[in-house]
Amino acid sequence: MMGTLARFLAEKDIPTTEDRYCARVEGDIEDVNGILKITRIKVNYNLKIPPGKVNDARQAFEQYLPYCPGAQSVIGSIHIEHALKIEEEKL
Repeated sequence: MMGTLARFLAEKDIPTTEDRYCARVEGDIEDVNGILKITRIKVNYNLKIPPGKVNDARQAFEQYLPYCPGAQSVIGSIHIEHALKIEEEKL
């Protein structure tokens, strides 16, 4: 998921180097009819962006998920929650 979002951000000239872009990922495992299954994945992205790129970053975030191979592979059986925290650099 991070790679797909990074591609969308790159298309908007927003860099995603290690010092600017990271994610915290958690998953919920539940007993479903006697079988342990991953039922939810929560991804919280943190992104530091150049001034004036907030709208571009939000647009990339809103658009990437349908194009993400990993997410689309599991979205029918695992609920995906994702959020983006943006820190805009000062001029």
